[in-house]
Amino acid sequence: MLSWAWVPITIAAALAQTLRNTAQRHLTGDLGALGATLVRFFYGLPFALAWLLVAWLALTPEQPLPGITIAFLLWTVVASLSQIAATALLLRCMEERNFALGVAYAKTEILQVALFGFVLLGDRVSLVAIAAMLVATAGVLLVSLPSGSRSVAAIARGWTSRAALLGLGSGAAFGMAAVGYRGAALALATPSIVLAAAYSLVWAQALQTVLLGGYLLWRQRTVVIEVLRAWRVSMLAGAMGALGSACWFTAMAVEPVANVRTLGLIELYFSYVVSRRFFRERLSRAELAGFILLALGFLGILGRG
Repeated sequence: MLSWAWVPITIAAALAQTLRNTAQRHLTGDLGALGATLVRFFYGLPFALAWLLVAWLALTPEQPLPGITIAFLLWTVVASLSQIAATALLLRCMEERNFALGVAYAKTEILQVALFGFVLLGDRVSLVAIAAMLVATAGVLLVSLPSGSRSVAAIARGWTSRAALLGLGSGAAFGMAAVGYRGAALALATPSIVLAAAYSLVWAQALQTVLLGGYLLWRQRTVVIEVLRAWRVSMLAGAMGALGSACWFTAMAVEPVANVRTLGLIELYFSYVVSRRFFRERLSRAELAGFILLALGFLGILGRG
């Protein structure tokens, strides 16, 4: 695969994720946060299986699917559990009085993922890329924080709050999940990066469907029934979720996770377009400054070599 191919793949992942989030927003009111999360895995699994079949037949039809290794299973389990934990921490964060601060701190994922990727996978990040990540993180904080908390002093004072600590924990878990998915793809004995990513995606979504679906069947069975009833919108959310995950997995199999997740913040631009289109929201000066910093961070990542 061409060395630059991860760039359009990452942008496609961010766009699909934005569309999935928009669909899930319509489901959350009826299904609750956990029910809407189950939609992502349960309805995304058939699309993930279809993508695996297409990738296999198109790339290596003469060879069997990759063999399962202990390393692959460990990485998949760690990544799947981390993603569920990250979602739970983020939901808990949103229950706090100052939830916006916590959600903003969850965006420090890109800095944490750079550390995890280096320690666990040996992924090296250049100084230019680190600078770009810092600039992009500053931008995302300006965009995400509420209007009264956008000063450096407010950010510094708030980092020890319960909401901020929950947000940091969520960001760490999301970062660990991203590194785990890259580790799973790299652990497969196959020359095709696309096939490795598709195979990892199927295993991850199947495991998450079983874990979260099993929990809801045990504790909130009516939510599972409502998930099955809401199949029309859920199919769209599942399809976009599977498409986004397939692109994320493929990009992270090619490029260090820190670079992929930094460029993936372009999702904020897509979200803003959705907000303008459906909710008629306007940018404040601080948010505009944040988007400019994000753009500078993207330029740093893309031109780091």
